[in-house]
Amino acid sequence: MTRKILIATVLSVPLLATACATTPAVRGGATGAAVGGVGGAVIGNQVGSPRTGAAIGAIGGAAVGAAIACNQQGGCQHNPNSGRHSQLYYDQHNDRYWYTDLQTGNTYWQNGEPRTRAPGR
Repeated sequence: MTRKILIATVLSVPLLATACATTPAVRGGATGAAVGGVGGAVIGNQVGSPRTGAAIGAIGGAAVGAAIACNQQGGCQHNPNSGRHSQLYYDQHNDRYWYTDLQTGNTYWQNGEPRTRAPGR
């Protein structure tokens, strides 16, 4: 019974964070934490310490998930050396700079936060 509650807790917190995530890195980190937490709990259970295994798995999964998400986006913020990022454009209404991911058509603020999604996605 305790294992089921532990697994439900480990899964629910990162998945809720994923729903509220504003950047791909945060979303990837939360997803990685969920997957790593479950994997860590299963492995930890085999050696007699599911809580420690879940914690270690969640931390490792979050780091790996965030890194993968940043890499898929071409970086977590504007990178002028990336072939996927357009030049920066200035939005006078919001007083911020933005760029387009040339591969997906999505636009992002200079710090990597999503601005718009490409039509049809």
